Amino acid sequence: MYPYPFSYHRPATIDDALDLIGQFGEDGKVLAGGHSLLPIMKLRLAQPAHLVDITGIDDLRGIREIDGGVEIGALTTHHDILSSSLLASRVGLLPEMAHVVGDQQVRNRGTIGGTLAHADPAADYPAGVLALDATIVTIGPDGSREIAAADFFTGFLETALTSGELISAIRIPSLAEGTGFRYEKMANPASGYATVGVAAVVTLAPDGSIFGARIGITGASDVAWRATLVEEALVGTTPSDESIRAAANLAIGDQELLADVHAPAEYREQVTRNLVFRAVKIAIGNAAGR
Repeated sequence: MYPYPFSYHRPATIDDALDLIGQFGEDGKVLAGGHSLLPIMKLRLAQPAHLVDITGIDDLRGIREIDGGVEIGALTTHHDILSSSLLASRVGLLPEMAHVVGDQQVRNRGTIGGTLAHADPAADYPAGVLALDATIVTIGPDGSREIAAADFFTGFLETALTSGELISAIRIPSLAEGTGFRYEKMANPASGYATVGVAAVVTLAPDGSIFGARIGITGASDVAWRATLVEEALVGTTPSDESIRAAANLAIGDQELLADVHAPAEYREQVTRNLVFRAVKIAIGNAAGR
């Protein structure tokens, strides 16, 4: 199927892009990588009159070291994240996740900013930025602002972005010494999207107890979330299969799980608990050097 006719615009600067986005309002859509937007347009579920292609804005690309961590430009591709030695050394969870995003074509063209802005509940990165305690940097008509990842995803395909705003970068603090991580995913065999995906970041104290834990979950609900009950149950404990399993059983909390053609809610609940257990256990092993 072909999309409805639209006007195509390719600004060269952030200011030009913001001007166009403000001018078109609800009649415009931003193109960052296109792997989500273009299929929706072909199905005519979205019918923008104007397409603003921001892929020519070099200021939105790149991976940089900043004080205390790294900054990733919004137009950085999954392939660039996968192959970054800086990310591998500072926040290795993201390259690990990029390895299982889509297929090679998607990884070559899709961008982290586009993924986060689209906020598909089955995408991988939302779980990662939650577990990594990332900050989403935006730019809009009123200037720049910073949004904690925990506050960014607000509902099904909904974020804290306001009208006319773009994601400009993602800032992630470097992982502390004694920290391990893991992303566990049950992928839909046709699309590669997460039926359930769990990102775990665990820091061990010198005595081997759990000093800190952050768990991000995607795919199971209509919005990605931090499993804070699991985190609270883990911190201060000496890890064992029993204590990890008890914490993992708290993963759902009051979250309403999806029930669709891919999996009923009861199945997603069991898979979520199992993947939390597995991700946390492997992250602890990595943190301990095992």
